[in-house]
Amino acid sequence: MEIRFLSRNPHKIDEASTILKAVGIRVIPVQFKIAELQSDDIEAIVRDKVLRAFHKIGHPIFVEQTGLYLGDLNGFPGGLTQVFWDTLEAERVSRIFGGGAVTAKTRLGYCNGRKVFQFEGVIEGTISPKPRGDRAFQWDCVFVPDGHEQTFAEMGAKKNEISMRRLALNKFSMDLRCSGLV
Repeated sequence: MEIRFLSRNPHKIDEASTILKAVGIRVIPVQFKIAELQSDDIEAIVRDKVLRAFHKIGHPIFVEQTGLYLGDLNGFPGGLTQVFWDTLEAERVSRIFGGGAVTAKTRLGYCNGRKVFQFEGVIEGTISPKPRGDRAFQWDCVFVPDGHEQTFAEMGAKKNEISMRRLALNKFSMDLRCSGLV
């Protein structure tokens, strides 16, 4: 089975392709910009994004939104993580929130033309007191999942075994299998 994935982030495309390939799904990257809602409601952001993507290409497609929910900020920034990260960057995030509890969530939206389905993966962790590892994939260099010593950036491919994106993609692929599409 082939499935379209709207993302301009090559890291997200690689992760989704690797994870879904193992269950017989080939990801076809679709890369165009969609003006995203700026909201702390990640479910609304994903619904809006997937509907816009479907209406633009006219084929079943999935999108994703990943956010950090900082314990010290009552779950902020959530759906506003990109703006938050672009403003503060790795050094400031680590300096201000290092050692603090954080939840990382990925929410996928899939539109088949008749209905929108959403799937979520959640992983708990802490913010590293200093950025560690490659900084190319946003906050991977500061997120340390519970039960681990390394940041996602230091884990390399092992991240794909435990990440919030993996959990969301597992739910998505299970739903596709149960519906007979895979």
